[in-house]
Amino acid sequence: MDLFTQTDLFSTNEVHKTELDLPGADIVLFENFFSIEESNKLFNNLLKNTPWQQEQITIHGKEVDYPRLTAWYGDISKDIQYTNTKSKIHVWNADLLFIKERIAQEVAIKFKRCLLNYYRDGKDSVDWHQDYKGEQRKNTVIASVTFGATRSFQLKHATCKDLKRVAIPLTHGSLLLMQGATQENWKHKISKTTKKIKPRINLTFRWLPE
Repeated sequence: MDLFTQTDLFSTNEVHKTELDLPGADIVLFENFFSIEESNKLFNNLLKNTPWQQEQITIHGKEVDYPRLTAWYGDISKDIQYTNTKSKIHVWNADLLFIKERIAQEVAIKFKRCLLNYYRDGKDSVDWHQDYKGEQRKNTVIASVTFGATRSFQLKHATCKDLKRVAIPLTHGSLLLMQGATQENWKHKISKTTKKIKPRINLTFRWLPE
């Protein structure tokens, strides 16, 4: 059964590539990067087989749940420190390797880690942030893959307040590539919504220069 379908311009399996013209950013959007059939299968597999965690963060001395579920995968199975949480990295599974290898056809990067986020409904979100810290933001590659409900991926410049915000609808089976100094110059978020929407799984494959 098809859990998600696309009824807009991109209702076929043809890949559509769009390069975003944003100062200090290198961002490319691929609509239908995975076919509807592939996306449905991968969504179901990831939802069922991922060891989702309810992580917490300490704010003013109080433990607060993240408004989403998460899981880390990568080359090495060990605990890592991510913001103020401690998470276990799981070894790549067949579905994630399939996705990673497909992305490698567009960008010749060997991703070492992947963060999975499960947005259960419109109440789940992630606030304004930049991935990584300090000097690491100057040359990164993040490949963001979406399966499930469309959510608006919002961008705002980190320092130039006069630049307009940008909203990109990330659809079922899409790939968003963020490279170069994008993380240094731009913040991004997924807002909450009161609309009744289906779940969404987002995967961010990550690379930093050694």
